[in-house]
Amino acid sequence: MDRVICYRTPTTVADIDEIADWLEARIDAEVRIRDRFLDSHRTEDLAERFAEARVLSPYDRQTGNTMLGTVRYEERALENPEREGGVLYDGLQIQRALNAALPREERDLETAHVAVLDRAIGTWGDHDGRWHKRVTVLGQPALISVPGLYEAPAKPEAYYKEKQRHAMVSGDSPPREILESQVDGEFLIEDDPRTTECLKGYLLQAYHFLETGEAFCDEPGCRLFNAHYHEELIEAQLREPAFCADHADRYAISEQ
Repeated sequence: MDRVICYRTPTTVADIDEIADWLEARIDAEVRIRDRFLDSHRTEDLAERFAEARVLSPYDRQTGNTMLGTVRYEERALENPEREGGVLYDGLQIQRALNAALPREERDLETAHVAVLDRAIGTWGDHDGRWHKRVTVLGQPALISVPGLYEAPAKPEAYYKEKQRHAMVSGDSPPREILESQVDGEFLIEDDPRTTECLKGYLLQAYHFLETGEAFCDEPGCRLFNAHYHEELIEAQLREPAFCADHADRYAISEQ
């Protein structure tokens, strides 16, 4: 692989410049930075493709609502991303749409595109018949969801118990800020200052998959581990050592 292109996501706290510097120090490829993917590569039908990829229900495999009002919403969200929120999209459909938007000369596997997005993405679970939010969908381009970093991994059990208790007392869910202040345990919250550090490992996962064909590492604590719980995410992305023995040989560098 010759180059990795990382795309900014200006509506989030993610520092793509810092992530790109960290990545380039560890891989044998040039790392470039571009502005937001949805601005850099925009097709005429992109709003409709997003509308088609909308998840309608947590337990409904079928996606898509292409009524005029929904498409107009997606057009506004493309132009004003700070107004988008609360929608889950089929990550594989979005990946196909963004792949089609890439210039033909950049679709080869010598160039890895990593689209850091401010959208929530998910994949369908055949094993349990429901949608699951994801941090990343690997491939070309790789999708990394900043909201997914906060929402996809499961939080400590106490978080959900407190949420249920509050709902029983008041009849609705408590504000996220209240839950986060009342529950002990380590987990990331929206606009968490640790976002940039955590995303470094996910961008490396995107590169590693296209370079080696290996999706994730099986060793908890490695930056390439696919964390399903916030405790695992924090252990993998924020604790030392950064890599398992096998991947340290490939990616670890001296910090001196």
